[in-house]
Amino acid sequence: MRVCVIGTGYVGLVTGACLAHIGHDVICVDNNEEKVKMMKSGQSPIFEPGLSDIMQSAINTGKIQFTTDTGAGVSHGDILFIAVGTPPLPNGESDTRYVEAVARSIGAHLDGGYKVIVNKSTVPIGSGDWVRMIVLDGIAERQKVLVPAGGVPSEETLPEIAGKFDVVSNPEFLREGSAVYDTFNPDRIVLGGNNPKAIAMMRELYAPIIERKYSVDQSLPPVPILATDLSSAEMIKYAANAFLATKISFINEVANICDRVGADVTQVAKGIGLDTRIGNKFLNAGIGWGGSCFPKDVSALIHTADDYGYEAQLLKAAVSVNERQRLIAVEKLQQVLKILKGKTVGLLGLTFKPDTDDMRDAPALNLIEHLNRLGAKVKAYDPIVSQTGMRHGLSGVQVETDAERLADGCDALVLVTEWQQFSNLDYTKMAKLMLHPVIIDGRNFLNPETMVRAGFQYVGVGR
Repeated sequence: MRVCVIGTGYVGLVTGACLAHIGHDVICVDNNEEKVKMMKSGQSPIFEPGLSDIMQSAINTGKIQFTTDTGAGVSHGDILFIAVGTPPLPNGESDTRYVEAVARSIGAHLDGGYKVIVNKSTVPIGSGDWVRMIVLDGIAERQKVLVPAGGVPSEETLPEIAGKFDVVSNPEFLREGSAVYDTFNPDRIVLGGNNPKAIAMMRELYAPIIERKYSVDQSLPPVPILATDLSSAEMIKYAANAFLATKISFINEVANICDRVGADVTQVAKGIGLDTRIGNKFLNAGIGWGGSCFPKDVSALIHTADDYGYEAQLLKAAVSVNERQRLIAVEKLQQVLKILKGKTVGLLGLTFKPDTDDMRDAPALNLIEHLNRLGAKVKAYDPIVSQTGMRHGLSGVQVETDAERLADGCDALVLVTEWQQFSNLDYTKMAKLMLHPVIIDGRNFLNPETMVRAGFQYVGVGR
């Protein structure tokens, strides 16, 4: 099928590359000329395991193209994905101006045969009908159709466009660091729409993935498809992320109680995770959740509830617990080192999770800010940030090129991101390089006995 993906961030680029990999003809559109030039040369502008390889393969087979020309993309695609960012506004509401601009541009270029316009961006509930309205606005502006004062364009005022396009909500459930894997091995595919024709086209688009042709385990039954209305599909995305964020906040609250009563949260999590009603995923206590999805989506759902006269108390509590949890590492440093002014603290990891270069709303940023405020010198080492030279606008931190340089002269280390590489460092050597060999394991990732044998005073979360 012919596909256009507008927006080449984590979601858009992975979606476009993976659809090209399974045989579709894809054009990816982005308004950043330098980024498009980079992608044309086969370089991925983001770090995502496996993405560069499938991008290069698709370029070699001619299945994927990159352009800044929205008109060319819209003309090419039978299915048009909107995959631009919806960052949070200060009040927690989603900023949908980029979605609006794309929808209007689609309308300005829409002609020819039937198109399915797919909301892949995480958008507020009700955005499907809103996107349809904006597309019609774009068509009306292009055709200079006069709309009565206070009215909106519709199929009645634009009869020639009636039945020429439909809007579908197709929320993504990709985890940064394993987005390519998640695309080919999804738990489910959610399709929200009102026209069976549009849903049928989406099923055809995803048929190779539904049939597990690219799954790690091809013997599994077909991927479940949930076809629903637009609003329910949009709500599913928010509800899923809000539940996972709340689950993490729950185990972090349990960890804080474990710290006080002498229990081990890792054993508690294992015990409750064996209950099939609970499950063992997202029960890793630590210094809280971050990234581009959980904070934004939970805040947006709270804001939506407020708009409709409901106070989402549980979700607000999950956010409150997470905000406090980010300072747990600072509290533990104060318990061990007492006064932090004049001390040097090294952070192992900067990104909000391993296997990504994304630092949006990363707990490390809060740690740097608070440690600086308390008068500490902050150093950091991250396998991606350090090696690529990307600093993401970092300030108040000295980024080192390896873990041993990080440890040299430090009073304490804090493990912030559970990169797999950090399980194999020479901690014995690192301990000898430090002024005070203390490590705060902010993810309960390291083995306490191993760290003690290496010469460290080990402090976990809820252990």
